[in-house]
Amino acid sequence: MESKLLVRDPPLPAEPGGGAGSALLFLREEQMRLAQDLFFLAYRDLTASADELLAELGLGRAHHRVLHFIGSRPGVTVSELLTLLRITKQSLGRVLGELVSRGYVMQQTGQRDRRQRLLSLTESGRSLERRLFDRQRERIMNAYRESGGAAVEGFRRVMRAMLDPETRALLDRREAGR
Repeated sequence: MESKLLVRDPPLPAEPGGGAGSALLFLREEQMRLAQDLFFLAYRDLTASADELLAELGLGRAHHRVLHFIGSRPGVTVSELLTLLRITKQSLGRVLGELVSRGYVMQQTGQRDRRQRLLSLTESGRSLERRLFDRQRERIMNAYRESGGAAVEGFRRVMRAMLDPETRALLDRREAGR
């Protein structure tokens, strides 16, 4: 049985007197499945270039995610990282232990709470995270340029709306702290 991949957006139903985007409130299953296809395929293509470098280093996507979130949130606690990544302590411990032993991540004891472990990237960790980011930045930048400002803002709103309230709150706190 041959599987056919949709490559075009199916037409949206016309809405009499509807404003911009009003037709999107009545998406059909076909359009939702196309959106799901696009998410899966975009993720595959976005991660492919970073995967090559990770494989050369004997690391995987879990390492990449940890490096990304520590790099974008220096001083993040292990607890916050567990909340963001939604992985078990055991899984994070394995990945984090490897990144620490390879000299990519350092841990410091919290000043207010000595039980906290504050995580940050070492110089070599920042360099690796930057190399991984640079491999993906080009694809994101080209997609943003091709789509235009309004589409980029719409994309951000859609992605944010897909997050659960707890994750949105974490992002809101981070943005408020900038």
